[in-house]
Amino acid sequence: MPPTLASLVHHSALKLAVLAGEDRLDTPVRWAHVSELVDPVPWMDGGELLLITAMKIDAEDPEAMRGYVRRLVRAGVVGLGFAVGVNYEQVPSALIEAARAEGLPLLEVPRRTPFLAITKAVSAAIAADQYRAVTAGFEAQRELTRAALGADGPAALLARLAAHLGGWAALYDASGAVVAAAPDWAERRAARLSADVERLRERPAPASAVVGADPDDEGADRVELQSLGTGRRTRAVLAVGTDAPLGTADRYAVHSAIALLTLTTERSRALRDAEQRLGAAVLRMLLAGEPDHARTVAGELYGGLLDAPFRVLVAEAATVPGEAEAAEPRDAGTGPHDPLGGLADALETAASRVAEPVLVVPDGGRLIVLAPDGGAAVAACAEHARAIEARRSAAKSRTTAARTPRDRTAAAPDDGSADVVLGLSAPNVAVAAATACHQAEQALSVARRRGRVLVEHEEVAAGSVLPLLADEAVRAFADGMLRALRDHDATGRGDLVASLRAWLSRHGQWDAAAADLGVHRHTLRYRMRRVEEILGRSLDDPDVRMELWLALKATSK
Repeated sequence: MPPTLASLVHHSALKLAVLAGEDRLDTPVRWAHVSELVDPVPWMDGGELLLITAMKIDAEDPEAMRGYVRRLVRAGVVGLGFAVGVNYEQVPSALIEAARAEGLPLLEVPRRTPFLAITKAVSAAIAADQYRAVTAGFEAQRELTRAALGADGPAALLARLAAHLGGWAALYDASGAVVAAAPDWAERRAARLSADVERLRERPAPASAVVGADPDDEGADRVELQSLGTGRRTRAVLAVGTDAPLGTADRYAVHSAIALLTLTTERSRALRDAEQRLGAAVLRMLLAGEPDHARTVAGELYGGLLDAPFRVLVAEAATVPGEAEAAEPRDAGTGPHDPLGGLADALETAASRVAEPVLVVPDGGRLIVLAPDGGAAVAACAEHARAIEARRSAAKSRTTAARTPRDRTAAAPDDGSADVVLGLSAPNVAVAAATACHQAEQALSVARRRGRVLVEHEEVAAGSVLPLLADEAVRAFADGMLRALRDHDATGRGDLVASLRAWLSRHGQWDAAAADLGVHRHTLRYRMRRVEEILGRSLDDPDVRMELWLALKATSK
């Protein structure tokens, strides 16, 4: 504890007497300062014990003393020491009354007690308090280090930290989920801070935030959040909750915990990077058709993944509309707002919670993932996609509701580049890894064409081919193929486009198609000959009939 006015009064060598402010003697003293100025306020920082002999002030003037004491209180001076036997034999009653009126502690300093003795006493007490804080901090650091090196790692460290602070502590992973908390009840408290943790994670590391007490919680606390990680991207977040602001010793302990958890996080990250390089080698072997060699290299790390059906996910960062030409590929894992890095963290975190093997490999501007079919990583992928879809929908609603162009610009989402596009294969085994990767790439291509976040290969295989025609390039091709027929129809010389559609829909059956059009079959035969003449192509060719039918379907909307 820092020195207080009470500790100075009880100091046997100082012989101080209390004349006013007896109920405020527990106030901490930051320093003892001597000043005989009429207005010493400009040189005060707050928290000082001011020592005077009243050499330049009229201590017997009640009005002057009321103004003098009032200025000291407003400046944060915690006490006033008045030396008797120098300029005044006793402390003037005007000063005593003014101090009592303002509640300012007033101490009588006897002549035999020099101001220097009081200053030394305060300085020694402050130094002793700082020494105790440093000593306690070093002891906490040793305890936290032993805990971090133990078998329980971060969980044991959090337990020691919480005990030292007399509060609670929690650790969040890169996705913002609580991975450890101490004591056990703190996990529920920590879970309520997910929004605050998310806001902190969006800021470049290192970053910190203070969250006020929860008004709905009877045991209201004060929470500090600290990001962990040596790069610009937050790898984890530490939260500590206490019933009061942290003292010096507590601050040392928290800083030690941050350093140890950062080392643990970065060491884990280095191990994951090594695993990632191994995973890339395993993936290359699988795609080269060497599953046995891949199993040998994978060993226990990924071996279990290759012994059961898995899915392949291929992800790319979505490009903001209109910026496709200017966008440059970016490797996964770079930048504070890297979408692929965020996806990788979400999948790895979900898999680690259930001890599920997952292979995550950055591939230039893409991310390739092998995950067990029906596992936690695949579920996390679907949840990630739903979250992006919901954000897009909300942003679109805000833009639609905006009344003016300026409002629409403000409402438009500015994080489009933070989206991803995902393609997910059907379940496959190791010998068919190349097929699974091809399926995922096909699904990714369909997702881009349809403006979707996630497309599974089963959707592509089970659905109709017609939605794939909703592409501007396909429509342009279809318009070009049918333009001559439409120009002909525009002159009023026959409805060749409608006749072609009816004939193709009836698989070339003249009578049925003519009946649909309400014309004689010879008229329809004449129109189909005109189609061949205008296009310069034969309708006997099945490829021509297929292209014309697709062109009609692509331009029918």
